[in-house]
Amino acid sequence: MVRFKNRYVLCEVLSDDPRCRQCIEERAVGLAVRDAIGRVHGDYGLACCSISFTVKYLNAYTGTVLLRCRKDSYRLLCSALPFVRHLESRNQRYPCALNTLHVGGTIRTCQKFLIQYNRRQLLMLLQNCTNEEERQCIQKSLLSCSLTEEQSQSGDEEDDDGTE
Repeated sequence: MVRFKNRYVLCEVLSDDPRCRQCIEERAVGLAVRDAIGRVHGDYGLACCSISFTVKYLNAYTGTVLLRCRKDSYRLLCSALPFVRHLESRNQRYPCALNTLHVGGTIRTCQKFLIQYNRRQLLMLLQNCTNEEERQCIQKSLLSCSLTEEQSQSGDEEDDDGTE
């Protein structure tokens, strides 16, 4: 059996309208990206990208979107992302843009990049603080930003019932 390799494209939704981020849905992002691919690359590009294209993760609060596509067609996807100009949700159009942050081979590499990216953004905010209260709040956010591995509970624990 052959394993199909995928690429994961990490994007952020940029918008002047704060209501846009709250109304984002996975379906709306997927339709907007497919529409942009169809406009830029035609039927061929749309067919190539649609084979395994999905929106794997969407965080409406931060505007972070993780898209998955086939390894063969990720360049078509990345070249069409700047042409997404609006998202339609609940019969309303919200003007926005998709900014590509990272392209990775696994979701884990995208997650690691996102943690480092958020950490850099928080450091920039820390440098622009005006009072001590803001500074302490951002420092607390920086310290809580880490990636830890959880050990599997099955098999690692030994029975403590007193018998040997």
